[in-house]
Amino acid sequence: MKEYLTKIKKITSTKTFMLVVSLLGLFLVSVGISVLVFTFILGKGKSGTSSSKTADGKSKINLDLPKTEACPINGQMFTKAEKDIWETRRPITAMIENHADSRPPSGLSRADVVYEAVAEGGITRFLTVFYCDASAQDVRIGPVRSVRVYFIDWAQEYGIPLFVHSGGANNICSSCPGGIKPKGDVATEVDAFKKLVVLNWRYAQGNSMDAGTNIGFPIVWRDYERIPGAATEHTFMGSTDKLFEEGTKRGFGYNDAKGKPWVSGFTSWKFVDGKSQESPTAKEISFSFWDNKPDYDVKWVYDSAKNVYLRFNGGKEHIDMDTKTQLAASNVIIQFTKERGPVDKEGHMIYTTTGTGKALVFQNGEVKEGTWSKVAQASRTKYLDGSGKEISLVKGKIWVEIIPAGNEVAY
Repeated sequence: MKEYLTKIKKITSTKTFMLVVSLLGLFLVSVGISVLVFTFILGKGKSGTSSSKTADGKSKINLDLPKTEACPINGQMFTKAEKDIWETRRPITAMIENHADSRPPSGLSRADVVYEAVAEGGITRFLTVFYCDASAQDVRIGPVRSVRVYFIDWAQEYGIPLFVHSGGANNICSSCPGGIKPKGDVATEVDAFKKLVVLNWRYAQGNSMDAGTNIGFPIVWRDYERIPGAATEHTFMGSTDKLFEEGTKRGFGYNDAKGKPWVSGFTSWKFVDGKSQESPTAKEISFSFWDNKPDYDVKWVYDSAKNVYLRFNGGKEHIDMDTKTQLAASNVIIQFTKERGPVDKEGHMIYTTTGTGKALVFQNGEVKEGTWSKVAQASRTKYLDGSGKEISLVKGKIWVEIIPAGNEVAY
């Protein structure tokens, strides 16, 4: 027995034995910690109070919880978990193109508000607002394109948002003497870069996020396989989660550097619950931006079962590539605006954003005739009825169609 104990003592005193025991101990400790962490996360997930990541990297939360929280941007109802997320961020306002060769778009079905106006030559472009409905998961948006000055005016209605674009109208020219385009090529009034600089949005770490200069992969990237054969300008895509994250890093989270929330200067529209109409008086809406550009003609058709208008573009259902759903809106606003141009050799147009004009507000299968009013570039555009009272919008998606004054709208 004594001899046996002596052998055991010799074995346990060796370096090899001690190393094995140490490694075994570390393994057991790590397993224990992993079990505890997994149990904690699983428990949180069951309660629906925390977010997790799926295999494809998209944020997920329990969307079966009661929708008790109203989005400040469009009144749509969401869960408390989604509100907890959006109240750490400020809105993304992103330029998304609508060139026929770039369709279908990605992410538009998740935008809270969409503005559509002509960018050039009768071809329309979208200013999209992503905030509340981009909380539950990461949204791929695009194709991201360049900005025009009038889109900046509408973006200013959301305070100092994360302004996402890829270039813009400007007079920069690398091959020109002095790096500036000849006079007359680009009118000063349409120089979007200049306007962004004046607003103090455009600088290396500013809220103006330019895919061509100050943001890159994995925030934005070129996707050449999304639409095989599409020209390079139709390939810039973005990730809402990455854009929100980058915005926070730059000091553009929910609060500013002084701790002031972005909503403190935000004027919300008024919202009411929707009421479906079985016998709608405005079942279809159709119009053109330019007569010679049928690919950009728009039609909205009322779906009484869902109490939304379904969008058609160029005679076809307008589909979100990623969700496979037809684009829809609870409110379709027609804003008749003075069109001027071309104002320079590059053919840029100007659309009036301030002042007043005629407006049509379609909701619940009916139309309300009135006017729009915007006091200053950073002011909120309001929609008023015939007596001058602000029109309440139905809680849900909002599309604002900026149409040249005098164009006909059939409904």
